[in-house]
Parts: sequence; C-alpha cells; structure tokens
Amino acid sequence: MFHLIKYSIRVKLRNFETIFWPLVFPLLMATLFYFAFGRIEEADFETVRTAVVMEKDSSDKLQENLENMVKSEGEIFREFLTEIEESEEHLIQTEEMTEKEAEAALRRKDISGIFYTDGEIRLTVGANGIPESILQSLLESYENGKQTLLTVREARPKGMWAAMEQMSKYESLVEQVSLGGRTTNGNAQFFYALIAMACLYGTFIGLGSALWLQADLMPLAARRCATPTSKLALILSEMCSSFFLHFINVMILVLYIRYVLGQEFAGSLPEMMLVVLAGCIIGVSMGIFIGSISKFGEGVKVALMLGISMSCSFFAGLMNGDMKNVVEQHIPILNRLNPAAVVADAFYCINVYDDRSRYFRSLMILSVMAAVLLAASFVKIRRERYDSL
Repeated sequence: MFHLIKYSIRVKLRNFETIFWPLVFPLLMATLFYFAFGRIEEADFETVRTAVVMEKDSSDKLQENLENMVKSEGEIFREFLTEIEESEEHLIQTEEMTEKEAEAALRRKDISGIFYTDGEIRLTVGANGIPESILQSLLESYENGKQTLLTVREARPKGMWAAMEQMSKYESLVEQVSLGGRTTNGNAQFFYALIAMACLYGTFIGLGSALWLQADLMPLAARRCATPTSKLALILSEMCSSFFLHFINVMILVLYIRYVLGQEFAGSLPEMMLVVLAGCIIGVSMGIFIGSISKFGEGVKVALMLGISMSCSFFAGLMNGDMKNVVEQHIPILNRLNPAAVVADAFYCINVYDDRSRYFRSLMILSVMAAVLLAASFVKIRRERYDSL
C-alpha cells in the first residue's frame, strides 16, 4: 500500500494542474491580496496641503470686533484648522494666501484645495481624490459642530460653555475588537475565504485520481486496472495520496499567509490543521465524485468543478466581503451547507471570535460533509466494471 501511495504522489507531482491550481494559484492570489489591501490599515497618507483665504474685514468691522472682543467666524474656522494641523496625525498643512495666489497654486496643483472664510465658509478643489475628500470631511465636521453649538445655545444657553469644552476635548476612544478581545482586521476575511477556495480546489487533484482509476478514459488507468492489484487497494492509495498532497498544499498556503505575509493567523495551528484537513477531504472527494461521472466529458467536468468551487467561494466572501453576512441575514441555511463558508467561519472562530462552541459546530459540519462525499465517491468508483480492457 505504501508503495502505491508513493507512486501515486510522484505521478501527481508531474501533473501541471495538480501543482498550479491547488498550490501556486492560491499563493499568487494571497500575494495579490496582500499588495492590494493586506496592509491598507497601515498606509501612510501624505499630508494634505491647502490654502486659506481669510475674510476681508473692513476697518470699521475690525475695530468693532476688537472693541467687543468677538471673534469672526473666519477666525474661529482658522483656529479649527490650526488644531487639526497641530494634531498627531498631521493630516493637513495650511497656508494663508490671497485669493489670486491660492487660485494660482491650485492650478499648479501645489495645493489640494482652498478654504474661503469671507462670509460663508466654503471649499474649492481642483480634482476628485482622497486629499479632496479629506478636506470636504473637515468642512463637514466643522459645520456639524457649529450646528450642534447653535442647537445647544437655543435649547440650553447655560450649557453652552460646557458643550464647547466637551467638543474641544473630543478624541476617538473607540477601538474595534472582537468579542474575544482580539483586534480585528476587516481584510482578514478575504484570506479566510481564499483558504476555503484552496481547499475546494482539491477537486483538480480528485479529478485526476478519478481519471487514473477509470480504464475506459486513460491508457495509464487501463494498465493499472489490468494488474493483479486489487481495485480496493488502488482506490485507497489514490485517495490517501490525494488527501495528503492537497493537505500539504493548503498548509503551505496557511503558513505563507501567517508567517510571510504576517496576517492575523495567531490562533491555534493544530485547530487550523483540523479545519484544513476536513476542507481538503471535501474538495478532493468532490473532484473524485464528479470525475467518476463517466457520461460527461473532461471539459464539462472541469467546468462543473470550477462553477461549484467558485460559487461557494463567492458566497463565502472571496469577491465581496459583505456577501457572507448578507447570506447569513437572508438565507442562513446556505452558510451551513456551503463548505467554503463553513471553513471561513471556522478560521474566524480560531483567530478572531474565540468561540469554542461555534468552532466545534463548524468542524462537525465539515466532518459530516467530508464523510458523505468520501463515501459517495468511494462507492461510485468501486462500482465501475469493464467487460474488456
């Protein structure tokens, strides 16, 4: 038996599809995910440069403001921008200019926008992008704060100073964490769904195993079936070699994401190995079962495998991070029947949720799916009979 397994592994390693789709392609996808958004939360945005055109006070208005010690709205807004500029984030860099100087700088793209403070506070930008969106958000934040103070003044004048003091001391005190106390990364779900897709890509290895066991499809299979070796031994050796090889493929992907790309895979590695093993058995068994349907051609079988695996991966959140939650809200049973969604959810439980009951439920579902597909594929191949070779 060991000799048959070793021989089967050597044959599979010489097959391009056995190496590329279950191993190389997921590694390439993981690398692309990493460069696309794997470190987006650590991105270092450049400081946005902007000009401020101060209001043109007449001498009478200026004298009135000095006598009454009243700040104009333009001065208040300038102080607001100064506080933003001197914050730790260094989000913006402001410079006071005349209107002509500011417009010329905007045309040269030396600045991203112009704040006008003569009368109503307004913003002019020269393009659409992240810097311009930041400036627009700052203006909206100022207007919202201004409206809040006006509302407080009308409703409770005595609480005006307390409201101003509270708003001036505002800071973000919210940190996104999971129920288990671990900081969550919204992009980790794509890597979990990618691992689920890699597990289902074991269908390519399973298809090869099914073809190499059907004497009417391949000359190699015909020679193997003509040997004295029992068919049971051939089937078991093909299954064991396929499971072992694909398990190694997916574990290489998990270790690559965890240690090379540095993603949030800080959970228990043995628990992840159990999930990967169940997912690999499902993928390979699915490929063997589809490959043993002899009435379809190889091209149709490949298309069927791709359609099933990619559909499951799509609903697990591989292409759209919100898809899994949408399915959970409207058709929760689909997430229980979708092996890719169950694998992704199990990885969430290990690395984020720290929910043991949910993890064991996912593992139990995967085990039942794996057992059913394994039994179905075994029976299907075992029943094949040939009148002549």
